[in-house]
Amino acid sequence: MSSGSTRTDGRVERGNQTRRLVLERTTNIASAEGLEGLSLGRIATELKLSKSGVFALFGSKEELQLATVRAAVDVYVDHVVRPTRELPPGAARVGALCRHWLDYSASRVFTGGCFFHAVTAEFDARSGPVHDAIAQARADWVRYVERTIEEARLTGGLDAELDVPQLAFEIIALMEAANAESVLHDDDSAYDKAGRGILSRLRAAATDPAEVPQQLRSS
Repeated sequence: MSSGSTRTDGRVERGNQTRRLVLERTTNIASAEGLEGLSLGRIATELKLSKSGVFALFGSKEELQLATVRAAVDVYVDHVVRPTRELPPGAARVGALCRHWLDYSASRVFTGGCFFHAVTAEFDARSGPVHDAIAQARADWVRYVERTIEEARLTGGLDAELDVPQLAFEIIALMEAANAESVLHDDDSAYDKAGRGILSRLRAAATDPAEVPQQLRSS
């Protein structure tokens, strides 16, 4: 490898490291203050980076916001979705997905609780690329929950006549309510309430209630 290639590779890696550093910071800021709380100047100052360097990586506030949403999706998938992918379809897998979501929110993977709950409330009545990116991420999540429930239904773990979209809606609503209450009041008992509510719905839908986890929270 030539010295020129080595220098180029070094610059690329430093750029990637800076990008990761910036996005780790912006996802946490946005979860607590919203995406409008982001600016290239603020991030450069807080992380002691050159503003021109941050601008070179993101180009505009909107691109910084979009990159932050994409980074948050990756973190979300790592903590909530990926740990359940190898589990066999069934009520237990649905329960595991809910458990990982509750743990993700309760452990404050993002400073302000669930990143997407926060930014959805901020952008739900707006239009534009950032709104569309958030809406797409949420739609992907809802579809994944519905697919996980549908697979459990098709393999006989849940009632064949189950209204899958309705159960997904109720489960997501319970999880998001727990997140909101916990963040607002700094009270983790909301996650226990949500867990009990989710398990009650799963047992009612399960063909064998014994397949449903006894609890979703370790407390």
